[in-house]
Amino acid sequence: MIKYNPKNWFKLIFALHKSDTMRILWKEIIYIVLFTLIISFLLINYFPYKNQLGALMTVYSLIGFVISLLLVFRTNTGYERWWEGRKQWGKLVNNSRNLAIKITSIVDDEEDIAYFKRMLPNFVFAMKEHLRQGVDFGELDLTKDEIADLADRNHIPNGIVSMLYKRMNKMKKEGKISQEEFITLDTNLNALLDILGACERIKNTPIPYSYSLFIKKFIFIYVTTIPLAFIPTFGYFSVLIAAFIFYVLVSMEILAEEIEDPFGKDANDLPTGELSIKIRDNVREIMG
Repeated sequence: MIKYNPKNWFKLIFALHKSDTMRILWKEIIYIVLFTLIISFLLINYFPYKNQLGALMTVYSLIGFVISLLLVFRTNTGYERWWEGRKQWGKLVNNSRNLAIKITSIVDDEEDIAYFKRMLPNFVFAMKEHLRQGVDFGELDLTKDEIADLADRNHIPNGIVSMLYKRMNKMKKEGKISQEEFITLDTNLNALLDILGACERIKNTPIPYSYSLFIKKFIFIYVTTIPLAFIPTFGYFSVLIAAFIFYVLVSMEILAEEIEDPFGKDANDLPTGELSIKIRDNVREIMG
């Protein structure tokens, strides 16, 4: 995620970051300029009823209002998914800390504490990569036997939680923790799975295909035909107007697409890598 100072207006206005939509869309903007220029030339020079097309301005104003409503809904939906993902990762930070503190307070066996000290960050890093393209065992602090146990699983985070539960059951049977203490630890461990499930819901439920397809087609038809309404009034200046409208509308759609899946590696996605490192450092500090 990009960190910036929102109060520095001029720096933001003239910034050309790789995620800036101007850098993404510059080729398409050129195509729209050339297409609109051709349409303008043909209408101005060869269409005798061009002055009557000015009446279309009212129609396109109404259509523009409809598009703005659709894009507001689209952007809000994407941001809600992004913010929901951030809240879930905030819960992950809190539950990891709480679980580490409870284990340190309840458990006396150094071997058991060391096990949870390794496996809690392992779950977080496995969850981070699970929400991307797949788990990288090189990031995890695992023994050879643990790697062999997890290698056959399709869902590595579930496997790690299963291993944590087995360890807790073993501790309970050996009398290291009581039934009440087991239930106390179980609350936070269950919360980790709930957080993972919520993030999977966000990732695996994109905006409906038909809705996304309709918006793209709507914007394309609107932008490519809008010179018909502007040419009688603005002439060749309608080329710049059409290019600007295209940039604004398509930029909103691109931004919504980028943030609706907040767990990837795009510039505006959540800093899950930094949060994973933060959780690992917190757990290690708490557990000694």
